[in-house]
Amino acid sequence: MKKRTAIAAGAAAVVVAATAGGVAVATDDDGDVNVTGPQAERATDAALKATGGGTANSVERDNENGATWEVEVTREDGTTVDVRLDEDYEVVVIEGDTEDE
Repeated sequence: MKKRTAIAAGAAAVVVAATAGGVAVATDDDGDVNVTGPQAERATDAALKATGGGTANSVERDNENGATWEVEVTREDGTTVDVRLDEDYEVVVIEGDTEDE
């Protein structure tokens, strides 16, 4: 099997995208795997409901604290939290998300 390598000079991020089961997965420069698609939308809706609104910054697959999803949300007051959800999109835990942690 041949491997192909693509190099984009001057690109701010290298994105690798794949689709499986209606879920698109993209990896950013930090190695974080962001997910899009219907399941990610359900996770986003559940996270925003749990935080009382705000802006969803990213959706990732997760396995911390028994979670399946992690949604990073910036609340209306400017604080950012990670909302971890189980496979049924129920909140497992909401944790602060700062660079100092």
